[in-house]
Amino acid sequence: MKISHLTFPELSLSPREAHYLRGYFGELFQEHSPLLHNHLEGGELRYAYPLVQYKIIEGVPTLVGLGEGAPLLVELFLKIKELQLNGKVYSLLEKKVECQEVDLGYTERLHRYAFKTLWMPLNQENFTRYRRLNAEEQKEELERLLRGNLLSMFKGLGVWLAPEQRILCGLEHYTQRETKFKGQVMTAFHAAFAANVELPSLIGLGKSVSRGFGAIQKIS
Repeated sequence: MKISHLTFPELSLSPREAHYLRGYFGELFQEHSPLLHNHLEGGELRYAYPLVQYKIIEGVPTLVGLGEGAPLLVELFLKIKELQLNGKVYSLLEKKVECQEVDLGYTERLHRYAFKTLWMPLNQENFTRYRRLNAEEQKEELERLLRGNLLSMFKGLGVWLAPEQRILCGLEHYTQRETKFKGQVMTAFHAAFAANVELPSLIGLGKSVSRGFGAIQKIS
């Protein structure tokens, strides 16, 4: 699969500003491709795994393009002269774009990953159930949700597993955090996990990956 990264290394932003990136580029290039803002031509939402994702990684604004989204970022590279985020204008003296082919899918051995941004696996319905569980059951529930996140991501990227290729995943550690999302306080997690899948770094898992949540980094 093709993946591209477009970064602005001279800037330093907070993780919660990732949604401003999404809003800015979605509006600036709204006629260019629905993949940039995840809306279809009629205005309705594109209910599929986002092929362009907006993240703040260690302070650096980062756009990740996957599959059809990868060449889009390369096309836009020369057109971007500045960023306008939350009423501020940032002139760009430095920007970088990288595009490469990466492996993605089931493997015979475990790989280790850590979330670089908060992972948000819970919605209102499963959060209520999660709160009623004891600590061991909560860990099992989060691992079940993580496996579901992986399967959803594979499906969204056109990766199909054979019946005998069962995904195994386990959380090595996790810490619960609260974060604001669309004006509401949501439960999210710092976490690391192992799974028998090959994933490219900075791909997103869980909810709201287009807004920067759930970006992973491969450890081994």
